[in-house]
Amino acid sequence: MPAHYQPPDWFTRNVFNRLVAGATRLGLSVWGSRILAVKGRKSGKPRRTPVNVLTYGGSRYLVAPRGHTQWVRNIRATGGEGVLILGRRREPIHVAEVPDAEKEELLRAYLYRWKWEVGQFFGGVGPDSSSEELARIAPDHPVFRLE
Repeated sequence: MPAHYQPPDWFTRNVFNRLVAGATRLGLSVWGSRILAVKGRKSGKPRRTPVNVLTYGGSRYLVAPRGHTQWVRNIRATGGEGVLILGRRREPIHVAEVPDAEKEELLRAYLYRWKWEVGQFFGGVGPDSSSEELARIAPDHPVFRLE
């Protein structure tokens, strides 16, 4: 079974992501946004994408609402190395992937905070959904703990 991935639509790719990325480059975090820079697994060139950093239980996480995206594949290929950018501040990071069995509360917290922005990528599952529904979608949404 191929990995789940939902590509962004035209508006998201050409308007929304660019607005969030632009504000983040200026140092304005939009609801926890950062720019994630990761070395491309094929080109070796830095690849950048806006992400939402979830703080939960004293740790920080990156959640891939669109599934197994290019940034997910790239960060796996780099052994979990990347950089979070907010304005001029650059924070080198190392991440570890969270197993599916441990994602329920993280996905619930992520959806509680950003459902208005990313809810369409979770197939009708929201912050108030059952544990079974969250467990069902967990494999489709990689989660990484910042270490």
